Amino acid sequence: MTPEEPNPTEKIETVKKIYQALNQNKVDEYLNFFAPDVERFESFGSRSRGLEGLKANFTQGRDTWAEGGCEPEKFNLVNDKVVVFVHVKVRQKNKTEWVDGHVTDIFTFKGAKVVQFYSFADRDEALKWSEGSAKL
Repeated sequence: MTPEEPNPTEKIETVKKIYQALNQNKVDEYLNFFAPDVERFESFGSRSRGLEGLKANFTQGRDTWAEGGCEPEKFNLVNDKVVVFVHVKVRQKNKTEWVDGHVTDIFTFKGAKVVQFYSFADRDEALKWSEGSAKL
């Protein structure tokens, strides 16, 4: 750990703030936690690089929500990554049924900023990747 790199507790606190900003639809606050060259990957969707791509991903997702959110259930440290088990429960606009599921998010830091934000539908796949035993 370098002096400018946050300790594990600080990393987890940063990730908690990311979910708070996401759930409160505060895009500027959300983007503040990420490096300019952040890589966003979703095993069930898209891949982008940079803050503009991350902003588009955030906006496209949040614009479909009528209510609900992404609630972290457990934070784990795997190597230098923060691995989060997340309960997603949202109701989309113009719909009455709820989308209710679980994803695993992985955050990799460089200094105080997140440089990788990966989401996996399959928890085992996420854990293998975070441990370095799987490729994307």
